[in-house]
Amino acid sequence: MEIISVVNHLKGILEYMSSVDKGVYTELGLYLAKRSVNRAEVSRKTGITTYRLSQLSINPKAQLRADELYLIALAIGEQPGTMFEHIHRDINLSEG
Repeated sequence: MEIISVVNHLKGILEYMSSVDKGVYTELGLYLAKRSVNRAEVSRKTGITTYRLSQLSINPKAQLRADELYLIALAIGEQPGTMFEHIHRDINLSEG
């Protein structure tokens, strides 16, 4: 069981490294890859399809809904607000 965990962690790291080089992932995709999140498990826990999770991870035009973010955060043991702030950290109020 421990070996599988290490392998999954290494897969996540490799996935993250290759995505950074190729610029393929969305902020959510990078967030999940950094944490070696198993999308199939998240899908099972949340009811969000693996296809939808993949789209949210790689397609910048896919709109992440608040309820999806909340469910994903709960499924991976993260605080939804913290995850929201991290994923949307580049959004700022306009000056003026």
